Formats: sequence, C-alpha cells, structure tokens
Amino acid sequence: QVQLVESGGGSVQAGGSLRLSCTAATYAYRNCMVWFRQAPGKEREAVAAIHTRRGTTNYADSVKGRFTISRDNAQNNVDLRMNSLKAEDTAMYYCAARDTSGGWCALLVSGNWPYWGQGTQVTVSS
Repeated sequence: QVQLVESGGGSVQAGGSLRLSCTAATYAYRNCMVWFRQAPGKEREAVAAIHTRRGTTNYADSVKGRFTISRDNAQNNVDLRMNSLKAEDTAMYYCAARDTSGGWCALLVSGNWPYWGQGTQVTVSS
C-alpha cells in the first residue's frame, strides 16, 4: 500500500536546482513531514522537516540556506526546493511522516517515522 510518493529527482550539475515533491495518502499526511536522504554507504539522514499545521520548519546544517521545505495541505503535498546543489547532495531522497504533540518537528532518526515513500534519486555532478 503506497503511503507517500516522491517525484522530481534527476541529474543536475553542481550549482543547479531541483524541486522534489511528496504526495501523501490522506492517512499518511501527518503533522510532521520530513525529507531524508541516503547516499551509498552512509546513514539515512533527515535534512528538512515541516509542521503541516503550524508551518514551522527545521533544517539540517548541511542544507540550511540552500534547501526550502514547503507544504500544501489541500493537496497533501510537501515540496523540497534545492538550490546551489553540491556533489555531496547526491543521494536517494525519501519523504516520511509522523505525528508530534508539539508545534515543531525535530529531525529524528529514521526509526521514529512510521510512514515512508519509495524514494527519488538526486545526482549532482561536479
């Protein structure tokens, strides 16, 4: 059963931009939505999260100032706009979701997120 569907990945040169999109089944669109990435041989890391009710955002230091997460609650959709891409941004990008009782979404490790997509590949060439 598909919970979250990512799209928008592709290949781009360093310095370029991409926009990823995540569309969720209604039951999987929770108040915390996050983008993870995983490069070959590395741990899966959360890079950006958004509280879908409050609109508050949270970014990993590695992407702060370059990536922007946004949501469209009417469409159960969360986007990740990625600018000034670097070779080290190359990874499989995943959308995930969970509930929180607070008004802000922490970048918790992957085991804390019960809803997942299949991922979309981003490749940045230098």
